[in-house]
Amino acid sequence: MPKITMIIKDSNIRTACCFAEPHTPSIPIGFDEKNADCLRLKQVLKEQAVYLIEAVGVTHFISGVDLGVGQFVAEIVLDLKRDYPETTLECVIPYEDQAANWTIAQRDRYFSIVERSDKETLLQRHCSKDCIRKKKEYMVKQSNYVLVVWSGKPGGAGKILSIARTLGKILILISTNTFEVRTDSNKH
Repeated sequence: MPKITMIIKDSNIRTACCFAEPHTPSIPIGFDEKNADCLRLKQVLKEQAVYLIEAVGVTHFISGVDLGVGQFVAEIVLDLKRDYPETTLECVIPYEDQAANWTIAQRDRYFSIVERSDKETLLQRHCSKDCIRKKKEYMVKQSNYVLVVWSGKPGGAGKILSIARTLGKILILISTNTFEVRTDSNKH
């Protein structure tokens, strides 16, 4: 496991980690959860969440509950609450109809996750050109750590990396190709 330095400015602030991911169809595993690579990614995500809880003291996780990785990590955190009851999950909803165009099964999974979460944060009522950027900024600002599943390509995960680096957050990067984990705590 990579070594992570704990940074807490105020002892009353919960140590938090948000998750960022690329647009799922753009990563090799896509939506196939039976794929060996998807199973490996889920295992690495779980290992990192457990490490953050046990070694770093993270008690609050934040997910955008996006299709694919966003939902995987939310479900992992919900499962971990059995062994780590102090752990909480916040679901950040960029706009009310986020799941309106998803399949029925995708919407059911989404609403099940949100219903079981400890906190639901709705950022705005309607979709706008900048609602996804606002979601990413909110998630990063609320976190000490940002766990990013990243293909190395520009796009959603690359944008959240830029925001996190600008704000001096500690990054944990998981490669979508090799599942290698590395940290990046460079302050820009």
